[in-house]
This record gives sequence, C-alpha cells and structure tokens, in this order.
Amino acid sequence: MIVAIDGPSGTGKSSTSKAVAAKLGLSYLDTGAQYRAITWWMITNGVDVDDADAVASAAGKPTIVSGTDPSHPTITVDGVDAAGPIRTQEVTSKVSAVSAVPEVRTRITELQRSIAASAEHGIVVEGRDIGTTVLPDADLKIFLTASPEARAARRSGELKGADVHATREALIKRDAADSSRKTSPLAKADDAVEVDTTQLTLQQVIECVVTLVEEKRAAA
Repeated sequence: MIVAIDGPSGTGKSSTSKAVAAKLGLSYLDTGAQYRAITWWMITNGVDVDDADAVASAAGKPTIVSGTDPSHPTITVDGVDAAGPIRTQEVTSKVSAVSAVPEVRTRITELQRSIAASAEHGIVVEGRDIGTTVLPDADLKIFLTASPEARAARRSGELKGADVHATREALIKRDAADSSRKTSPLAKADDAVEVDTTQLTLQQVIECVVTLVEEKRAAA
C-alpha cells in the first residue's frame, strides 16, 4: 500500500502523514527533509546555491539516508545526523532554489522511489510532487490544502515567536516558487482526493486520511 500525501507547507502534511503511518503500521518518508538535507550539504560545503550549474554538478556527491520509522524518522548526510541542522531558517530560505535544479530532483526522486519500493508493509510518502511525479502509480493520493491564514498561524505556532504576517508572505512566496518551477512543480494529481484542513483539527485530518486508506484497502 503506497499512500502519497502532497500539499503546500502548513497544511498539516507531516503531522498527518506520520500519525497515519504509525496508526496503520506503514513506513513513512518525509521527502521535504531530503531536499533540505541536500540544501544543507550544499551550504555546508560552500556551493553557491544560486548557481544552478554548481548545484547540478554537486548533486550526486552527498549520501543521504532516510529512516522510515514514523515514530522516529531520521535523516543522515554522509553519516552525520542532519535532523536538526536542516530545519534552520537559512536552509528554509534556500531549499526552493536547490529543489528547482533538475539534476537535484532526478537524484532525490530516484532515492524516494527506491525507498518506497523496498517498504515491506507499505509506506506513506509526503511531499509536493509525489502523486504527480515520484509515485504516479500510488494506491492512494491525497492533496491537503488550507487557507494561507490558517497555514501561517500553524507554521508560526511551530516557529515560536514568529511573525504571522511575515510567515504568511513567506509561505505564499514558497508556493509560487514551487508551483512555477519547470521540473516537477507542486500540483494536485488528477486522481488525488483533496482535503481542505482549514477548519479541521489535526485529529480530524488524521481520521479522515485513515478512513480513506482503510476504504482503499478494503476495495483492494
């Protein structure tokens, strides 16, 4: 059972995906963390992330390993635990530029497909282009949405003391960058089930997705 959960930041994607995977005994993969990891590696190794050619030529160098236990997802880069460093504001501000480079997307997409293929009991994969590009044959595709205001409020809550207005502007800017890139843009797959989380609690979103997965399992 492969479940693809896509959508922009602040829709509850990560929390929902982890909880659903844990509840249903599935593996879990945060694809955004992989793009953050390669971005962090570029910054750490002095690669100019605004130079697409430099990023492209370095894309194959780092070794990225993702742990798929939903209760304790891990990520290492060249054997170094990167779970903390990849969440910095510097990485957040540069990940869209690095992610837009086709060579980076090709490298990370291959990694994601191999992880999904080797998940014995199935996997929940969350990202921005899973249902459209990475795993177009996923058994179930879900696209989470929410209003920019709701997303900004949630993201500001995660980033203690963050300015909600500034967060909202940053989210809208990120959406525009991710939706307009030439390679694998953020988009809803034609056969995805859209879930608007604006008025829902996290628990309600989790229950909704679990129900969708169970219905799919029963039908299969």
